[in-house]
Amino acid sequence: MTPEQLKASIIFSALQGKLVEQIDEEPSVDTSKIKSKKTEAIEFDIPEKWKVAHIETVTTSIASKQYQIAASEFKTEGKHPVVSQSKEYVIGYCDDDSKLFHHEEPVVIFGDHTTEVKYIDFDFVVGADGVKIFEPISNVLSVKFLKYVLEFYSTGLENVGGYTRHYKYIKDKALPLPPLEEQHRIVAKIEELLPLVDRYAASYEKLEQFNAKFPEDMKKSILQYAIQGKLVEQRPEEGSAEELYKAIQEEKQKLIKEGKIKKEKPLAEITEDEIPFDIPESWRWVRFAEFGSYKKGPFGSALTKSMFVPKGKDTIKVYEQKNAIQKDATLGEYYITKEYYEKSMTGFEVHSGDVIVSCAGTIGETFIMPDNIEKGIINQALMRMQLMPSVYKPYFLLFFDVVLKKNAIKSSKGSAIKNIPPFDELKAYLVPLPPLAEQHRIVAKIEELLPYCDRLVKRC
Repeated sequence: MTPEQLKASIIFSALQGKLVEQIDEEPSVDTSKIKSKKTEAIEFDIPEKWKVAHIETVTTSIASKQYQIAASEFKTEGKHPVVSQSKEYVIGYCDDDSKLFHHEEPVVIFGDHTTEVKYIDFDFVVGADGVKIFEPISNVLSVKFLKYVLEFYSTGLENVGGYTRHYKYIKDKALPLPPLEEQHRIVAKIEELLPLVDRYAASYEKLEQFNAKFPEDMKKSILQYAIQGKLVEQRPEEGSAEELYKAIQEEKQKLIKEGKIKKEKPLAEITEDEIPFDIPESWRWVRFAEFGSYKKGPFGSALTKSMFVPKGKDTIKVYEQKNAIQKDATLGEYYITKEYYEKSMTGFEVHSGDVIVSCAGTIGETFIMPDNIEKGIINQALMRMQLMPSVYKPYFLLFFDVVLKKNAIKSSKGSAIKNIPPFDELKAYLVPLPPLAEQHRIVAKIEELLPYCDRLVKRC
C-alpha cells in the first residue's frame, strides 16, 4: 500500500464512522437550515445518527477574484503571504493591502485545476486563477473535517485530464455529516495518525529505492562473485589457467607471424599493487591486450555521411552503434563504395565471430557478429575485438561487462557523454582468467541465475 493509499484509507474509515467511537449523548447535526437539494445516495454505509448533504449545500463559496494578483506580482518577501493552488503552501508575498483576504475563521482552499486542498488560518492574497475558497456552515460542518472530505473526494481527479476544472466532479457528492463533536474527534484522530503516515512514507520511499536497486545490485553481485572465483567450485582435474594462457600466447604469435595482427610493444609486468582482489590458485591475472587485437573505427573525416551511398551490388555496409546495442547485424542503411573501401577502409572490416563494442554514449554494449553477415566496416562509434581462438567469448564479455563499463565511466570524469577509455589504458586492464572448463561452468551458472534478477525487476 502506498502512503497515499494509506492516508485515503484512514480518511475513508473516518467517513464510514469507523475511526472513532460514536457517543450516544452527542446530538446529530441540525440540517433543517440547509438549503434543500436532492442528495445523491451515499456510496458507503454510515452510522444511523449521521446525516447526509451535498458538499455545496454545507459550504459557502467565497469569490476570490478581487483578492487575486498575477504571478508577475509575486515577491520573495513582503507583508502578506500569497496562496495559490500549487503544492507549495505559500507561493510568494505581496505588499498590496487592498488585495488581502481577511477572514475571522479558518477557510479551506481547493485548487480547481490541481485538486490541491489547503487549510488556511491566516489572512492571505490569492495567487492566480483556479483558487476556490470555502467556509463551512456554522454548527454543521467542521472546517478541518471539510478539508479531509475534499481531499478524499478529489483523490484521483488529477488524472481526469488536461488543465480542467475539477470542482464540478465533487460538488454534488453526498457528504456524510457526523455529529459536530464527533467531527472534531475524527479530525483529532486523523491528525494523530498522519505523522505515522509520514513516517511510513519515508520508510516506503526507502523500500521503493531498495526494490528498484536490488535486482541490479544482485546482478552485479553475481557477476562480481563470478570473476572472483566464488560462484562455482574449483575442480583440480580441470587444470590451470596457465595452460590456457600459453595456448593463447601461441595463437597470438602464430597470427603475428602470418601478418594477420600486428606485433605490439611488450606489456608491463603485473604488480601486486595492481591486483584488485584475490582469485583462486588455479587462475591467473592477464592483461586485456593479451586476449586478442582491438581496433577503433575510422577517425574524424575519414568516414562521413557525405561518403554514404545507396545499397547496391558493389557496396560495403557501415555497421553502427545500434548493431551492438540492439544485438542485430541486420540493422542499418549506410553503405560506402567498394572503391573507397579498398582505398582506405580495409583495416576496419568486421568478420563473423568478431566482437563489436559501442564506444560513445551507451558504452560497453557488445555483440558477437553472427555467421553470414554482410561485408562491412565499423564506424567511428564502434570498437572491433578479434579474440584468440582459445578465448571463450561469453566469459570474456562477462568480464568486459563488469569491469570495463565501471572503469570507462570512472575515466570519463563525469562528462555527459561517456566514452571507452584510451587504448593504452584499456589494454592494461587486468582480467582474471580461470581454466577453460571453469569458464564454461561460470557462464552456465550466470545464465541460470540472471533470469531471477529479471523477474525481480518485473515485480518491482
